[in-house]
Amino acid sequence: MDHIHISLAAEKIGEIAGFPITNALLMSLIATAILTTFAFLLLKNIKLIPSRLQTAGEMVVGGIYSYTATTLESETMARKYFPIIITIFFFVLISNFLHFLPGVGSIGFYSEDHGVKVFEPLFRSASTDLNVTLALALIAFFTIQTAGVKALGLFSYLGKFFNFKSPLGFFVGMIDLFSELARLISFSFRLFGNIFAGEVIIAVIIFFVPVILPVPLMAFEVFVALIQAAVFALLTLFFIKVAVTEHH
Repeated sequence: MDHIHISLAAEKIGEIAGFPITNALLMSLIATAILTTFAFLLLKNIKLIPSRLQTAGEMVVGGIYSYTATTLESETMARKYFPIIITIFFFVLISNFLHFLPGVGSIGFYSEDHGVKVFEPLFRSASTDLNVTLALALIAFFTIQTAGVKALGLFSYLGKFFNFKSPLGFFVGMIDLFSELARLISFSFRLFGNIFAGEVIIAVIIFFVPVILPVPLMAFEVFVALIQAAVFALLTLFFIKVAVTEHH
């Protein structure tokens, strides 16, 4: 391979019934399968005297649940929104970590584009596809809005954004409305930008300095992958808290 392959868009590797299958979508399905299998095995083997795996799982899940309940200040609300919070966290985390497996980005095939051979990897981190991060952002966005409407009622929740009692209240409401819509962009581009940038930097470093330098850089990117998963889940949680809070 005598050049660096960098593509903003996920590469198409096939289609099913006219539906395009990209390498990022394939990795999303793999991440989903891993997450589902792990949850199934953990639930299937629950014992009164827990094993090491069960103990570790209970500590992680229990810790996240306690933090969710503390933040939302309600056990009832925590039981409602904890599943989506922890699912987002683990899906993003697994998707990010899969990027570091051997073969991801290097196993693929060549195709011709206007007579030029172009390498197309079979596997690509889901978080480096803007379609995936935008889909996650939409899920988080609608979860936040639904939480607000359920907690406050439709008209009371809309009153946060459409306040006609005073010019200042209306102006502040419009700012809040635009900030809500801007979360779609910030959610999706923050995750996409950080993971994609890390992938590009690692590819460049490996191309020019393939022996020593990539190791500490990849260790740093593993840390970034963990932080980005936590940030995405935590922001969803915090914005849910803001949405269910009465407007004053």
